[in-house]
Amino acid sequence: MGSFKGHVLPGTLFLLVGVWHIWSSVVRYVSNPKSFRVRVWNPIPWFDGRLKYFELYLIAIGAFIDMCIELLYSTHLKFFVNGVLNPSHMNDFEHSGMLLMFFVFGVVALLSEKTSFLPLPEGALCLIAATAFCAEYLLFYFHSTSHKGLEGYYHLILVLLIGLCVISIVAGALIQTSFPLDLCSGIAMTLQGLWFYQTAFTLYGPMMPDGCGLKGNMISCRLSDNEVRGELFANFQLFTLVFIVLVAVVGSYSFAASRYGHSDLGSVHEAGNGLEKD
Repeated sequence: MGSFKGHVLPGTLFLLVGVWHIWSSVVRYVSNPKSFRVRVWNPIPWFDGRLKYFELYLIAIGAFIDMCIELLYSTHLKFFVNGVLNPSHMNDFEHSGMLLMFFVFGVVALLSEKTSFLPLPEGALCLIAATAFCAEYLLFYFHSTSHKGLEGYYHLILVLLIGLCVISIVAGALIQTSFPLDLCSGIAMTLQGLWFYQTAFTLYGPMMPDGCGLKGNMISCRLSDNEVRGELFANFQLFTLVFIVLVAVVGSYSFAASRYGHSDLGSVHEAGNGLEKD
């Protein structure tokens, strides 16, 4: 069982990183489509020094803070009971393990980019990031917390979005000149962040479907029809979020092309149209 804050905090991190990834991917492509390469993280071009690596600091520090909340605050330092892991806090231990993977990715990426101790190619960093998302996927798929009913449906959609993150990042590591794959990973992270928010507002906030409510540590619905309507409502919410993100992507591409568009951009599109006609 989760909480409103427990979904909003990771949702904010995924949303910020995802939106920045989309914008950076679009700008890098329209600026020079022929030299485009997939990036698992994107520096801030307006700054030098530490602020250039703000995304990696956000991932590492954000994951570390969230991990400390899960492991230290939520458990009240009661890690063991009768010599074994405290069964009442298994959910917190699992979340901590997932967040540890994102923390490791942030630290490894910083070491790779800022020092000579661990020089890794971009493809390797992509695979490390994909490993972190795999840990998140496995956590929510094999969760010790029994997600059933409406709560389970929202977490099923979340698992699918995490899976999309894994697939797009791994594919980007293998095909490092693909703009669609790089853009897809940003879209998947953005949707995951938005879905964390949507889950928080629906299951633990003011958007709870009629006939359903939070009772104790479970989301329960009075009738099966209420649960079905809640699931249909979740489908509509997902469609709305996908539509909003795609419109935002098209708008950002149009704006970036008009402001940063390279002279090769038109020729690349013409070449693509020529291949389609052939």
